[in-house]
Amino acid sequence: MQRGHSITLLDNFSTQVHNDAKLPKDILDNTRVVRGDVRDETAWTAALFDQQVIVHLAAETGTGQSMYEIIKYEQVNINGTAQLYQLLAKNTMQDVEKIVVASSRAIYGEGAYHCLEHGLVYPQPRSSADKKKALFEPVCPVCGGVSSSIPTSESAPVQPASFYGLTKQVQEQMALLFGQVLGIPSFSLRYQNVYGPGQSLKNPYTGILAIFSNLARVGADIDIFEDGEESRDFVYIDDVIRATVAAIDSPEKSSYAVNVGSNERTSVMQVAEAINQYFGGKSTIKVTGAFREGDIRHGLADIQRSRMLLDYQPQVKFDEGLRRFLAWTEKSSPELSGYKRSLEEMRKRGLLHGS
Repeated sequence: MQRGHSITLLDNFSTQVHNDAKLPKDILDNTRVVRGDVRDETAWTAALFDQQVIVHLAAETGTGQSMYEIIKYEQVNINGTAQLYQLLAKNTMQDVEKIVVASSRAIYGEGAYHCLEHGLVYPQPRSSADKKKALFEPVCPVCGGVSSSIPTSESAPVQPASFYGLTKQVQEQMALLFGQVLGIPSFSLRYQNVYGPGQSLKNPYTGILAIFSNLARVGADIDIFEDGEESRDFVYIDDVIRATVAAIDSPEKSSYAVNVGSNERTSVMQVAEAINQYFGGKSTIKVTGAFREGDIRHGLADIQRSRMLLDYQPQVKFDEGLRRFLAWTEKSSPELSGYKRSLEEMRKRGLLHGS
């Protein structure tokens, strides 16, 4: 909009994602809004009319939830994307010049590690038996020895540990395949753990920052899975937007998968302590040893390719991004019931182990 482009938004305004299903007035005044579902061909047809660039962000996003809402995740993430490419394959949307699809680091599974004996390795998903023994770190798939997490590049094998990751893998492969077949330059952006103002504070399946901030504001206990040393690459929303705009503007004529991360690794314990401190240290942080099926141990993106292709350089350090996010959360009331329900649901289905 700021560049003078005409924007169309297709959204189903899911309450799990949108807190109140309302858009800010400045967006409504400058955007053509199509309220619809990506599983509906007519919604895509209405949204794509006269569009030159498609930024496809729509997806169900809960790693844990994906392990039991399997049909829902398949229908939205895979079938919803197939609807888009069905229309493009029919050659009914000839104006489309570029497609950017939101992929995820979840497609890597555990990602890249270094073994002292075997060098670069890619561990398999951790077993429940090991995690029940508090053996949380992935091991070398060759010798079973200790290995250490290193940044994961786009050349890593794709071996998702959750059904969500599997759907994002298929979604990404569709983008790259049809980008080549249809001659539409495409970027599949492998976003790491995106956070920032505007994210849902009520979605209990994504975003430990939102969950911990809700708990810390009321002084409730913050229970941490595993041993608290699991880590993530938290990338601030402004950096994600910069990377996405750079992909739109890129003169590249081929299709690429590209990591978008922060170049920082932060442990879950560090996150809990920082959030608790921000809100006055009212909560007790408890390491429970519990674990969820589908979770990975560590995540950190190698962003060399995004630097090369998109001139991308993350600008917001985690400490500053977290401060901005927490200041924004104070404008709304804490929401705790959804998180408790999600834990009960996963425990009932045998996907959450431990107390």
